[in-house]
Formats: sequence, C-alpha cells, structure tokens
Amino acid sequence: MPIYEYRCLKCGHQFEKLQSISEDAVKKCEKCGSRVTRLFHPVAVHFKGSGFYSTDYGRRSASKRSSEEKPKKKESKEPGKKAAAGSSE
Repeated sequence: MPIYEYRCLKCGHQFEKLQSISEDAVKKCEKCGSRVTRLFHPVAVHFKGSGFYSTDYGRRSASKRSSEEKPKKKESKEPGKKAAAGSSE
C-alpha cells in the first residue's frame, strides 16, 4: 500500500497516511481539522543495465561491423569517365 503525504492549508502541519489506492484522499488535518492538500514529489529514476544508451541498440556481430567499416571505392567525378574498377568495356 502506498504512503501519501498531506499538508494542512491553515496550520502547515505535514503528515503521512498509509492508504490503499481505492481509498478516498484525506480531507481534514489531524491537528486543527482544516482542509489539506496531497503533496507530490518527483521520483528518482535510475536507468541501469544494457539497452538504455544509443550504443546499446542494434548490436551487430564483429564480422558484420568490420565489413561495413571498409572504405567504399570513389567514383570519378569527371563526366564521361567511368570508375576504373569493375569496368570491362
């Protein structure tokens, strides 16, 4: 069961209440009986393990990686000339 934290709007008294999710929120202060508001706090999130960084996604085997890292052959920029490699004309 979650613990909810409340603060009195009149006297400023803060208190915690262990309640189930289906229970209604506390409406009155324990000390003075005035209206209370539920406090919300950000939760700490820790991303641990693999899969949380861009380098973790799509891991490839070493053989695929090495074949993709080979430099590509440059094509000639001059019009009318074909690349020397692979030309049989």
